[in-house]
Amino acid sequence: MKSFKTSLVLAALAATMQMSAVSAQTAGPKIAVQAITQVTANMPQYSAVDQPLLRDGMAKATNGRVQVTLAAWPERNVNGPEVLRLVRSGQVDIAAAPLTTVSGDVPMLDGIDLAGMNSDINQARKVADAMKPVANKELERLGIKLVATYPFSGQMLFCRKPIASLADLKGMKVRINGPSSGDLVKAMGGQPVSLAFGEVYTALERGTVDCGITGSGSGNSVKWPEVTTHLYAMPLSWSTSGYFVNLAWWNKLDPAVRAEFEKTFAAIEDAQWKLGVESTADGVACNVGRADGCKLATLVKKPMIEVKPQPNEALAVKKDLTETVLPAWVKRCGDRCGTVYNEVIAPITGIKYVAGK
Repeated sequence: MKSFKTSLVLAALAATMQMSAVSAQTAGPKIAVQAITQVTANMPQYSAVDQPLLRDGMAKATNGRVQVTLAAWPERNVNGPEVLRLVRSGQVDIAAAPLTTVSGDVPMLDGIDLAGMNSDINQARKVADAMKPVANKELERLGIKLVATYPFSGQMLFCRKPIASLADLKGMKVRINGPSSGDLVKAMGGQPVSLAFGEVYTALERGTVDCGITGSGSGNSVKWPEVTTHLYAMPLSWSTSGYFVNLAWWNKLDPAVRAEFEKTFAAIEDAQWKLGVESTADGVACNVGRADGCKLATLVKKPMIEVKPQPNEALAVKKDLTETVLPAWVKRCGDRCGTVYNEVIAPITGIKYVAGK
């Protein structure tokens, strides 16, 4: 009986604490939050995660106290590289972008998802998790905090010319999605071309570029299969991305509200990484016309030709990473980045950085 009474007391105490937390979240003035997240609004990363969990979820969890005004990049004329500056200046409270896209401001970020480094999405998450504290040491000097990471679908080659292997990229103009993918393309004999995501469709259509690198699902969402014929179905990276917040704004939040944001971003992070797995296979299926595997993206009317990697190509990519991509990143980022890589990332990837290569 005594044990039963103790259990009742503990249960009542827990309920009281929970009610107090909810009361703290819902009491007080309204909090208006500006957030800019995905490249387009028709991606599942936006419609299936950001809208229900960040925009609607925060409003529900705080009984309407927190109102998140959510927008995709085009709605605010955002191209990507300026995302950290928007957060730093306080023009937005929360923003999301691929780490490589904003690595011009913080080169350390690019090391989290170097082209050719993470062929497996589970490894990509392990690297992102391990590097988050390191990234935040860099970002906090700018008044920014990385609160969650997430991937897109596997970054693949969409080509308007026939390719049978990576060797066929020699001499081709390839739209890259960041500095390290440029290094990888160069190592393969291709010509890297930098273009904003929204400009690639027209460039492929006109033949300004021969191929473009993006996620299997992302390319589908912006209709790249209309202007390309071949899909090289091996992930070269994951476009690992981050949700960033203005640190001063974050620290000034009511502690209970900040705790709710932390809980929400943890849920978003898990949902987005799960979606990365699903959308990779789904994007390939939709692009090559396999209706039974196409649930998230749009089944194309004119299926692309799926090019599967040759048995030796994974080793070739690993060699390019070791000899070209990794040293080029350290050169851009500084010697400390090589040290960080060996201490934090190499134990996960099994690939060491050797100075002077």
